[in-house]
Amino acid sequence: EVGEPFKEEKAVAKYLRFNCPTKSTNMMGHRVDYFIASKAVDCLLDSKWAKAKKGEEALFTTRESVVDYCNRLLKKQFFHRALKVMKMKPDKDTKKEKEKGKAESGKEEEKKSKKESGKDEKTKKEKEKEKKKDGEKEECKKDETPGTPKKKETKRKFKLEPHEDQVFLDGNEVYVWIYDPVHFKTFAMGLVLVIAVIAATLFPLWPAEMRVGVYYLSVGAGCFVASILLLAVARCILFLIIWLITGGRHHFWFLPNLTADVGFIDSFRPLYTHEYKGPKADSKKEEKSESKKQQKYDSEEKSDSEKKEEEDGKTEATRNSGTDGSGGERHSDTDSDRREDDRSQHSSGNGNDFEMITKEELEQQTDEGDCEEEEEEDTESRPSHEKS
Repeated sequence: EVGEPFKEEKAVAKYLRFNCPTKSTNMMGHRVDYFIASKAVDCLLDSKWAKAKKGEEALFTTRESVVDYCNRLLKKQFFHRALKVMKMKPDKDTKKEKEKGKAESGKEEEKKSKKESGKDEKTKKEKEKEKKKDGEKEECKKDETPGTPKKKETKRKFKLEPHEDQVFLDGNEVYVWIYDPVHFKTFAMGLVLVIAVIAATLFPLWPAEMRVGVYYLSVGAGCFVASILLLAVARCILFLIIWLITGGRHHFWFLPNLTADVGFIDSFRPLYTHEYKGPKADSKKEEKSESKKQQKYDSEEKSDSEKKEEEDGKTEATRNSGTDGSGGERHSDTDSDRREDDRSQHSSGNGNDFEMITKEELEQQTDEGDCEEEEEEDTESRPSHEKS
């Protein structure tokens, strides 16, 4: 025989009911709430009954004391122990899943074979990059086996059944609530609702001033709702007019979030939105796609040019190794060429100096030349007179 619960036991059970985390599920065709034993023990150890008062000892000091107290609550039918039973899928569903897995694995193998044939045509650098990426992916996916389809992480469904051994144990055991008290908030909300209904029915007995005030409030609320509805219709008409005039190029929305699923203030922000969907926008998209393609082609051409440069360097190295004996003759030829270049530069320098002579210097040079000729004639005439 189980006696009636005490006030303290009711208070502890009520605290557990509203503070311990619970989940809901179906049991024997009814919707029930359940909790886990370890979480209930943690909840009671953090409660006021786990703290000692002046002149009194704490009710809960250890986990064992909490388990003993919860056994008392279980015997007084505040909750009862339940058993988790996993739901098994029928054989048809398992066969279908297996067939789907095989089909997906076959498709993946075909894709891999196609990728391998395409990889043979790529350059060595691209192959190295792909190998690095494959190595990183293999490190991340050690648990996954190749050829198997990816499985989505789904929670296994279960159902609850009453347990034969009704004992409270600290662990992952499941306990279903029988005690279902009314929360204070729900009680207060119900009381306010009842009072509001009674006050509305007694509207003719209200004072005249209150009735006039309620009338104006109701008219104002009605006008506000009507204005929002008219705004919603007007913005659609405005959008349609602009769309028809511009031939579908300009999309202008006034108060775009007015009818969206947002808060009251957010429904009036932003004031308007404008989008241009014409040929220029399409051309810009095409230009972007073309620029991306050109960048890809440029990168491929660069890789080809680098390969050619490497091959040219190798051929030049082989030629230099084969022509080591004729190096002295080439050096001599280059020395003679350098000397000829120096002479040509020297002659060009003298010619430039001659061109810079002025007219006065030329006249002086001609006068000096005439004087020298006269002196020579005098020397020739003198010996002839002396002989005579």
